Amino acid sequence: QVQLVESGGGLVQAGGSLRLSCAASGSIFSFSAMGWYRQAPGKQRELVAGFTSGGSTNYADSVKGRFTISRDNAKNTVYLQMNSLKPEDTRVYYCAADKDGMRYWGKGTLVTVSS
Repeated sequence: QVQLVESGGGLVQAGGSLRLSCAASGSIFSFSAMGWYRQAPGKQRELVAGFTSGGSTNYADSVKGRFTISRDNAKNTVYLQMNSLKPEDTRVYYCAADKDGMRYWGKGTLVTVSS
């Protein structure tokens, strides 16, 4: 059973920064992929940034140059550094991990960017 716990969300003014953390219950080496998604009310969940099985990273066009995904293998934690935040970044952010053909989700953390 994989458990993912997000933290670091909150309220920030436009132009500010936040760092989200996703702590996994096991080694992140066991995941074929891992990343961050976000969802607005009534909208589909969308990929923000992720690590592929080969270790490369990919980003949504809307966050390129502003967000950075990173990981600490020793802490089994993945981070999302979010800079130059915009009101349209206001979403619930979810951590996801793929293992043995299944996708696991955290419960999400709310990021609110005020104008």
